[in-house]
Amino acid sequence: MIGSLLYLNASRPDIMFSIFFCARFQADPKESHLTAVKRIFRYLLGTQSLGIWYPRHITSFEIIEFSYFDSTGCKVDRRSTLGTCQLIG
Repeated sequence: MIGSLLYLNASRPDIMFSIFFCARFQADPKESHLTAVKRIFRYLLGTQSLGIWYPRHITSFEIIEFSYFDSTGCKVDRRSTLGTCQLIG
């Protein structure tokens, strides 16, 4: 289930954080992780019209990127977290 969700990351970045958070627990999954993955699928079912559309012919565009870093910000294992946002066009 996680593998099929990882495939959707290219066109649905809104679910990226949830997918990667669930993927961290693939070695020892629990019932709560299955519930979270099912919730992601229900979200996708309700938002089928959303996604990124890449036009075929782009003459020029501008890329702007923002990043965020927080050391020991994850409450699960106290590891550092990093977030990025890319704006195209």
